[in-house]
Amino acid sequence: MNELLITMAKGLVEDPDSVTVSVDEPNEEGIVVYHLHVAPDDMGRVIGKQGRIAKALRMIMRATANRRDMKVQVEID
Repeated sequence: MNELLITMAKGLVEDPDSVTVSVDEPNEEGIVVYHLHVAPDDMGRVIGKQGRIAKALRMIMRATANRRDMKVQVEID
């Protein structure tokens, strides 16, 4: 899951070396939170117009997690 998010984000940004992901432990509801960190200049590229790219990233992550019986949430920092 971690590698999937990093791979997708690196394809969107101009500075792929600045892409990092930190993962929180599952909370009481069993949701694992992934924090995507990118360079400040690339933030708009990851979010997209009206948040469309961010929504697509979250949807792909949720679909992948659903196949593995997990619950995930993606936050872009």
